[in-house]
Amino acid sequence: MDIEEFRKRGYEAIDRICKYYKELDSVKVLPEVKPGYLKKLLPKHAPEEAEPWEDIQADFESTILPGVTHWQSPNFFAFYPANSSFPAIIADMFSDMINCVGFNWICSPACTELETIVLDWVNRLIGLDDGYLSDGEGGGVIQGTASEAVLVVMLAARQRVIDEYKKRGYTEEGIATKLIAYGSDQAHSSIEKASMIVNCKFKAIPSDDKFCLRGSSVRSVMEKDIEEGLIPFFITATIGTTSSAAIDYIDEIACTLEGTSVWLHIDAAYAGAALVCPEYQYLLKGVDRSQSFNFNMHKWLLTNFDCSCLWVRKRSHLLNALSLTPAFLRNIASDSGLVIDYRDWQIPLGRRFRSLKIWFVLRAFGANGLREHIRKSIKLAQRFEEELSKYPNYFAITTKPAFSLVCFHLKVQKNTNMASNELTTALYNSINNSRELYVTQTKLGSQNVIRFVVGSPWTTEQHVVDGVRKIVNFTEAIIEDAELTIE
Repeated sequence: MDIEEFRKRGYEAIDRICKYYKELDSVKVLPEVKPGYLKKLLPKHAPEEAEPWEDIQADFESTILPGVTHWQSPNFFAFYPANSSFPAIIADMFSDMINCVGFNWICSPACTELETIVLDWVNRLIGLDDGYLSDGEGGGVIQGTASEAVLVVMLAARQRVIDEYKKRGYTEEGIATKLIAYGSDQAHSSIEKASMIVNCKFKAIPSDDKFCLRGSSVRSVMEKDIEEGLIPFFITATIGTTSSAAIDYIDEIACTLEGTSVWLHIDAAYAGAALVCPEYQYLLKGVDRSQSFNFNMHKWLLTNFDCSCLWVRKRSHLLNALSLTPAFLRNIASDSGLVIDYRDWQIPLGRRFRSLKIWFVLRAFGANGLREHIRKSIKLAQRFEEELSKYPNYFAITTKPAFSLVCFHLKVQKNTNMASNELTTALYNSINNSRELYVTQTKLGSQNVIRFVVGSPWTTEQHVVDGVRKIVNFTEAIIEDAELTIE
């Protein structure tokens, strides 16, 4: 493919992307394929010779698209969102045009310096304290996901506490076997996975009846572990848990940790986006005593995957844990100490020019445009709750709706022998089997719950109203079948 053919095919691709978004409303969210479908459609070996572009494009339409789950669909209400926007798509095109591997400053100065600048922009936009800005001891870095972010800071926390205890005369081997990390029983699974990789113990601390982590619970668990000879070194507090968008009591937890060597990490992967709205920045109380903070712009802030923003209060902690400089990476700029080499702030060496899409999104939408998007999603979730509440005999709102998430379950119905959990799971399956809507299920306490999350920029009030109507229809069909079974 030469430049002129690329120009032609590129225009065609843009037209196809536009067609995709125009038709998204009429396409079922979930594909109608079975596991292993693609292996039956594709050859066993890669082609020996180049194939016509028309054939490649045709196969994309006939084999790949039918197996796609449409995350940008206005009827996608599962998980937390993965927003896309046209400015971000264009930015990724330019990033792919440049195709740099920006592991240090000299590999692409603009790639490094723009990342530092835009993460300072985002820091100020969401109301973080100045301790996370790059002109001090801290700064921000773009990771691929929140899972990568928590692993990076857990490694930094581990090295920090080991260095501290070695100064007291302990050996590294003696310290490492006693380290323990914490999260609540509602914390994301990535916290426990990070502890597996770091090879330390992990304990899930019970949350309260609202599924929030309290400082008193942290204190009692830590005190017991210390008595047993363990060394607490890391804890994650969450702003917007995965199951119910619960918010941990960060200020209480920070108070509990005062005078300890425990690293406090804030996971705001989903709900951190809402901090662009001043009315939600009260949630940051206590964050000024944390050592790291992370949220995903790629979830709810119109920035294509992947783009997870991580800030640390002292970047030296990352360097102490992750910095290596073999001879082949030495260069004058890095040796001068005047530049940031982001390879030392992450697990892999290579990295994409991801800051470009943040820059494009912030400029194309502006702070007010991003706030409008967040507030619209929250308003639509409130409308969903209002519509669902019109059927009090069927549904119960499980937890107080938070941000753009509503958790609900089916009540026990007269004339059926099905428990609430059984009914809720049946409804969940009916919704997703229709492929017209996509939701997820979780468990809060002993209750099975359906999660309904608004996040797609394409979702309108009508989609929400229609969604409730379909959910009611599925519910009535389930109840009718259950009554017939009894008869």
